[in-house]
Amino acid sequence: MRFFFNSIILLSNMRTKRILFICCFISCLFIGQLSGQNMRFNSFGGGGGGATDSLQKRDKSEDSIAIYYRLYNSLTIQNMDTAITDFYSKFILPYSNYHLGNLGNASKSYIFNPLQRGGWDAGFRAYEVYNYTLEQTPFYQTTKPYTELGYLLGGKGEQLMEILHTQNKTKQFNYSFAYRFSNAPGNLKNQHANLNNMRIAANYQSKRKRYASYWVMLSNKSASSENGGLVNSALIDSLSLNNPYELETRLGISGASFRNPFNTNIATGSTYKEQSFVWKQTYDIGQKDSVVKDSVTTYLFYPRLRFQNEIKYQTNQFVFADANPSELNYEQYFNYKLPVGNTMLFQDNWKRFTNEFSLVSFPEKTNPNQYLQIGLGYQQLIFNDSSTKWSNNDIYGLGVYKNKTKNLRWDIQASGKLFLSGYHAGDYEAQFSLSSLINKKGDQLALWVQNSNRTPSFNRLGMTAFPIFKIATIDKENIIELGALWNQKSHGLTASFQYKLIQNFQYFGSGFQPMVYDKVLSYVKGTVSNQMKLSRHWNWYNELTLQLVDPNAPLHLPVIFTRQRLAYEGNFFKNLFLSTGLELIYHSSFQPDGYMPLNGQFYLQDQFTANNRPIANAFLNFRIKRFKGFIRMEQLNTLLATSNQLGTRYHFTAPNYPGTGTWLRVGIWWNFIN
Repeated sequence: MRFFFNSIILLSNMRTKRILFICCFISCLFIGQLSGQNMRFNSFGGGGGGATDSLQKRDKSEDSIAIYYRLYNSLTIQNMDTAITDFYSKFILPYSNYHLGNLGNASKSYIFNPLQRGGWDAGFRAYEVYNYTLEQTPFYQTTKPYTELGYLLGGKGEQLMEILHTQNKTKQFNYSFAYRFSNAPGNLKNQHANLNNMRIAANYQSKRKRYASYWVMLSNKSASSENGGLVNSALIDSLSLNNPYELETRLGISGASFRNPFNTNIATGSTYKEQSFVWKQTYDIGQKDSVVKDSVTTYLFYPRLRFQNEIKYQTNQFVFADANPSELNYEQYFNYKLPVGNTMLFQDNWKRFTNEFSLVSFPEKTNPNQYLQIGLGYQQLIFNDSSTKWSNNDIYGLGVYKNKTKNLRWDIQASGKLFLSGYHAGDYEAQFSLSSLINKKGDQLALWVQNSNRTPSFNRLGMTAFPIFKIATIDKENIIELGALWNQKSHGLTASFQYKLIQNFQYFGSGFQPMVYDKVLSYVKGTVSNQMKLSRHWNWYNELTLQLVDPNAPLHLPVIFTRQRLAYEGNFFKNLFLSTGLELIYHSSFQPDGYMPLNGQFYLQDQFTANNRPIANAFLNFRIKRFKGFIRMEQLNTLLATSNQLGTRYHFTAPNYPGTGTWLRVGIWWNFIN
């Protein structure tokens, strides 16, 4: 098994050997099934039993595993997800996000979620949803090596591959490796996109539990062709061959476009790269203790004062290039005149180095969830493009207070970060939250308030090689948020409320012009999600979001956004867990943002209104022991005839950008105990 895993790592970085990569992948699945069909997986609930082959006398404890993880900067222990009810728990894109017609294209959320942190931001966020992030990096602890392989195949040659491996080399040291590759030729011309994400993480704790160290290496690459949308969107509902690929697009050369699922080259489009290297270490002073049982000594340690240091080195590269630009198309569709020589290459490069030191105090030795942290950090910023070099720095202070009572009933947390000097001086972020368990059933109430003050993103201030007009003044954007959440676990009900008050709201008024709204913007959001059991096997999952915003504000959002699922679910034939049914995703009519491919920005527009009918998806999800399968027939709504009452046949996500037609996806996720 380890031989095949190492082979996959080597082959995954070789573009010319994608076919061999898939062959090794399938071999791993086959060998894992032969070698692990009798293994129990206690932590995942729903493992084995009932085996009658030659291994039936084997000690079952040898095939069991205990595995859990904590996210970066979190003390909450989490178990591996074994649920099959929601396909989007495995899919790379949340259901609340839309893309411009193909997986890997620029993406935006139907739900308003502005940036609420101070400090550095380059301003290119159209592909962030596809990235591995530091905040979501897990640090595992496992009793045995664990491997998970995933493969999803979609329409038009779309494919998604995932690998996860983690193991404890010793009780004190664990490392993990995660890799994800997505490649999608697309439904239209010049729409090809591919994603590469890699994460290597390790954590170590000394035998006496005084010293701990954490390492993270992240690498993200998003490469997406930019076709600029359709030349004539009205033709989408009257195709002679029912194939959108025959329609002309605004960017790219049609004759040079080819649909190869193993092609990762981008002739006309955007390529965003991000790399992060993080090293965090802590040393504790406190009270040591030990427990001796059956001649085995277990060392205990109660920290009272912690010294913490975190070092980060991060790089970002943002590129748009067109190898064969058409001067007529750029002027006609985007009001952009090509420079002398008709060269089309825009590139921004950023480097950031951060060094942060903190002191953490624990008032109660037996409650690590109560602590006070104060710290100071330094960040160096370096920018360059083809003609500009710039550097600056920031010094910031931070503080965190957390108190989760021993009975786990009350949880109080207050945190803040203030940029004391440097380029972003005056930026800050602060939040306070209070949550409580109301009763023994686990029902929870949470309240919070958050305030952030941030300098406009660098590309809006002219620190970019992309064609973006510089805004005149630096008006810091200030956001105040009030929120409440009610989680009634006993009835499967969750309800939340958010109110945001925004001063100096930043947005793009056109494809090239960033702007600042000089009035106060109010935003209200209410969400409800619940599971209703209609019968023994029938369940209705309801997720509803309501959004209200000032009618004159430069922010267009759907008032109603909902996902409804009707599913037949249960445990059949002892080891078969099944969830099958129909899913509907709907948003009310609104004017979605336009998209400028030259600089990767969504911008405000009022010429196009999306009157889309609900998206209908049929699904069949199942799990057999440690094997998960997902089969989906998506966009069934495109099979219906067009009418003015029902809206367009295809689901438009932006002006001139139609979604896919009927789309089949088949995916498997399989885990192994090595």
